[in-house]
Amino acid sequence: MRLDGRVIVVTGAFGHLGREVAREVLAQGGKVAALDLGDGDVPPGARAWTVDLASLDDTTRVLAEVAGRFGAIDGLANVAGGFRWQTLDESVDLAEWTALHRLNLGTCVTASKAVLPFLQRAGGGRIVNVGAMGAVKGASGMGAYAASKAGVMRFTEALADELKLQDITVNAVLPSVIDTPANRADMPKAKHDRWVKPQEIARVIAFLLSDAAAAVTGALIPVTGKT
Repeated sequence: MRLDGRVIVVTGAFGHLGREVAREVLAQGGKVAALDLGDGDVPPGARAWTVDLASLDDTTRVLAEVAGRFGAIDGLANVAGGFRWQTLDESVDLAEWTALHRLNLGTCVTASKAVLPFLQRAGGGRIVNVGAMGAVKGASGMGAYAASKAGVMRFTEALADELKLQDITVNAVLPSVIDTPANRADMPKAKHDRWVKPQEIARVIAFLLSDAAAAVTGALIPVTGKT
């Protein structure tokens, strides 16, 4: 499994998982366009762009810059997203629902729409989304998050079916709790050694971006560590 010379766009690239995906793509010989909102650190060798992934116009503009810089775009890893815990009863309004749908599902749809012409021009490509095991069965306080990630999963299946005759594969990984400093701080008494590591998820994403996964599309792959 190698990504030699492949140009991969990574959204949410300034976060823990996004940085690990960028690092893994680079380790496999690929080239990384790291997209996120605001400023942040990316691994050496990656090129960063600031973009509003909720805006189709802004995302399309930036991807045109990426294609101009690298000559093509071969794959997209939709890592941008977030989590909020809030019960519906405690909600003052539905702002969290709107925000999470925009962050988790909206950015995924926008980036996929914007990258599609470049993948078609290349004669094929790869899209990998990040769903969540927490969306397989909802739980208290996770309504907005689970609903938005369930949307990502159904979108993955639908887009895979739409593009399967164009040699563009669309798959999703479904992590459980990811071992990040923020999650450890929020759950200090949890068994952190059982959580899935960002680099473990990144390796699965890199596989799905590679030629080795050419026959895999529409898959929702659990990546859960020991949980």
